[in-house]
Amino acid sequence: MDDIQCVEVVPCTDSRFLRPKRVKYSQNGVQKTWDYMHVHDSVVILIYNPVRQVFYLVKQFRPAIYMNTYHRLYGNPEEKDVLPNLPGIEGVTYELCAGIVDKDVSLKEIAQGEILEEVGFKVPLEKIEEVIAYRGNVGVAGSLQTLFYAEVTDEMRVSAGGGLKEEGEMIDVVELPLGDSRKFIMDSSINKPGLLLFAFMWFYDTKMSHQGSS
Repeated sequence: MDDIQCVEVVPCTDSRFLRPKRVKYSQNGVQKTWDYMHVHDSVVILIYNPVRQVFYLVKQFRPAIYMNTYHRLYGNPEEKDVLPNLPGIEGVTYELCAGIVDKDVSLKEIAQGEILEEVGFKVPLEKIEEVIAYRGNVGVAGSLQTLFYAEVTDEMRVSAGGGLKEEGEMIDVVELPLGDSRKFIMDSSINKPGLLLFAFMWFYDTKMSHQGSS
């Protein structure tokens, strides 16, 4: 997963997922312009096994994280003839199971499909709980993301997960014990999105409080 070689930065002239645009508008009589990115909405799922008391995360290489780290350490790669070698582990993240909204079905059905593809559990729709919808990356994209929660059992597992190989996905499924989760989310050395922190805090406040846990 983290064996990254032959890195090259090239112009993005066509993309299946990103469409940069510029909007012109008047705000309180002041003419303005703003650059934004049109992207798909998405679903995100916090997955927990209450019997085994473990969460299921996905571990994968994210080029955007990798290149952001490169910019921070070495500056603009387009100004360099040869890119310094940056270990691939710098772009590896730990995330919740997630996927874009690109099918004409309900958000819950999309979440169900992502759980199956990435983590390998076949979860009934009635076992998938919608938590909250919110806006992501508000300065650049503003896409609508919806967080779900699903409890699973070992009996629901039908595959090892790992994503769709035919689409080039390389995903490792990671089990995170409940007892280690607080330390994990507060470890700044681990690449992870902010939503993951919110999802775990929601779990502690909502699910654990109902169980009488502290």
